[in-house]
Amino acid sequence: MTIRIGDTAPDFQAETTQGLIRFHEWLGSSWGVLFSHPKDFTPVCTTELGYMAGLEPEFKKRNCKILGLSVDPVASHFKWAADIEETQGHKVTFPMVGDPELAIAKLYDMLPADAGETSEGRTAANNSTVRTVFVVGPDKKIKLTLSYPMSTGRNFDEVLRVLDSIQLTAQHQVSTPVNWKQGEDLIISGSVSDDEARKKYPGGWNAPRPYLRFIPQAKVSQATA
Repeated sequence: MTIRIGDTAPDFQAETTQGLIRFHEWLGSSWGVLFSHPKDFTPVCTTELGYMAGLEPEFKKRNCKILGLSVDPVASHFKWAADIEETQGHKVTFPMVGDPELAIAKLYDMLPADAGETSEGRTAANNSTVRTVFVVGPDKKIKLTLSYPMSTGRNFDEVLRVLDSIQLTAQHQVSTPVNWKQGEDLIISGSVSDDEARKKYPGGWNAPRPYLRFIPQAKVSQATA
């Protein structure tokens, strides 16, 4: 099963460090970030989980829950969480999913169907493809996937930036240009005609080309206030 943007995020039930959850039910009306790890006590993932723990308040401001996943049992996660707090300076307060039967890793197409049915005896190298970030909307649809090699730490500031963009463009008929950050100019979506845009933004916009219409974010916010 290939997971693509726009697909419904596969639902699952699993044990976590905060008890049994059903993914869709746990998300509720929130956005969600599900990020996976090939094994507990791996150095790069230790830094990632610690950083996400420190960044969690920013995700909460955006009505977004965080869910970690590693293909090891929950009992191992508790021990790893203590290491993470001690070495990274942040306590992991979001749930960490145990996937010792590799069921969720397979469900999300991070491991092949013939990978076996247990994490026991497997190394991080065996599970190297379990390194994906999924952003899921309140509609339970996949909004973003990012896959990284084991040797490269993920950029979770970028995940937060993309979440800002996705939430903004879901609310308004705009797109965000390259390297966009909050407060910078937006692009009026191609689905909006010039006549429609004039009604929304009577003050006009900057168009170096007819198809490339830049507008300040403040104008977009004012138009829908």
